[in-house]
Amino acid sequence: MKDENFLKENNARQLWHPMGAPGDAQANPPKIIKGAEGSSITDIDGHSAVDAVGGLWCVNLGYSNDRVKQAIADQLFDLPYYSAFAGTSNPPAIEAAYAVQEFFAPDGMERVFFTSGGSDSVETCLRLARQYHRLRGEATRTKFLSLKKGYHGTHFGGASVNGNNRFRINYEPLLPGCFHLPSPYPYRNPFNETDPAKLAQLIAQAMEDEIQFQGANTIAAFIMEPIQGAGGVIVPDATFMPLMREICDRHGILLFSDEVITGFGRTGDWSGARHWGVQPDMMSTAKGITSGYFPVGAALMSGKVAEVFEGAGADGGIYHGYTYSAHPVGAAAVIACLEETLRLDTKTNAAARGKQLYDGVCKLAERYDIIGDVRGGHGLMTGIEIVSDRAAKTPMDGETMKRIHQTAYEAGAMVRLGMHNILMSPPLTITEGEIDTILTALDKGFASA
Repeated sequence: MKDENFLKENNARQLWHPMGAPGDAQANPPKIIKGAEGSSITDIDGHSAVDAVGGLWCVNLGYSNDRVKQAIADQLFDLPYYSAFAGTSNPPAIEAAYAVQEFFAPDGMERVFFTSGGSDSVETCLRLARQYHRLRGEATRTKFLSLKKGYHGTHFGGASVNGNNRFRINYEPLLPGCFHLPSPYPYRNPFNETDPAKLAQLIAQAMEDEIQFQGANTIAAFIMEPIQGAGGVIVPDATFMPLMREICDRHGILLFSDEVITGFGRTGDWSGARHWGVQPDMMSTAKGITSGYFPVGAALMSGKVAEVFEGAGADGGIYHGYTYSAHPVGAAAVIACLEETLRLDTKTNAAARGKQLYDGVCKLAERYDIIGDVRGGHGLMTGIEIVSDRAAKTPMDGETMKRIHQTAYEAGAMVRLGMHNILMSPPLTITEGEIDTILTALDKGFASA
């Protein structure tokens, strides 16, 4: 490793960072995170902070799980790589697929297709959704419905069903045949409806109207996050996902639950779909599948979908995949991570600490007029919408948001900015005292605005 002077001098020079402007990164060098332990990170200058972002919604087990680290190290010596394309497999991949399927069996999932991450998992589900209908003799079903404010990765397919134009406008034209419905977002929506249950009904009506307009026989799937993450931690009414399930069933449309963030306990249940009492047809997963220790994702298929592919002979061939699909080292990480996730029962701590964080932020909202909306209360996902005028819901300016962020960091908590939102998704192993540290840091951040 080069010395600190080298690292600071070359910070953001050769390396382009995701989700940011290269010129801005050179003018305002990113924080260099050099170490981590438990739920805390330490930068190159020795400053430590509780990681309220959980890496990127992913470090569910915290940074110190030696069981997962050891599994990765051991597998590197046993078999560091081999292809899982048709014709060869490896022992940890077989065991990992069994463990993942068993974990999501209550969601109706029966088959596992490993990928390199969340965007890959979404892309896999989108492609297989089209192939599923083609195999059933309905080749006209090629379109996708999704929600505004939704985030589904950055590949062309995922970006096409994304509901935030930041991930779209500079890369258009995108995949044709993708149509977006309003988000279940009571604070801002085209209906000016603040009642979550009524809003759910209005979106259901809009979906019915869109299906009628497009023609049900042209729509392959509807994709949604059970709780919208990067869009601002938007929690739908409990009736919303069941409504979507019923509409999809009635029109022969696959329901695709994007669980890249919500899977593996973050909602206080092992999956977001399970949290709302729904069984989807497909699920995309990643992040918590290895706690971020190794890049792995998985696309999961229900029995209904699996039956069509497996009964189609050669026509059911899946001519899609990645060099690192079912990577043996990643698979070893999956096995260990799932064992630790279950042993630690992280969903239970996520529910308790998530309530503590949400309730604490709601109390802060009573003191600070800049807090326009607080969203969460379902596991360890909390969003805070910051406004300059609470009555007008005017989004806060970028410079003030950066000041809040930096002040909170200096006070001991790393949070994430999503435009004028503060997003938090700490490790599911976080303690009560560490949540208090986050709340104290936020208090100081808001006071600096």
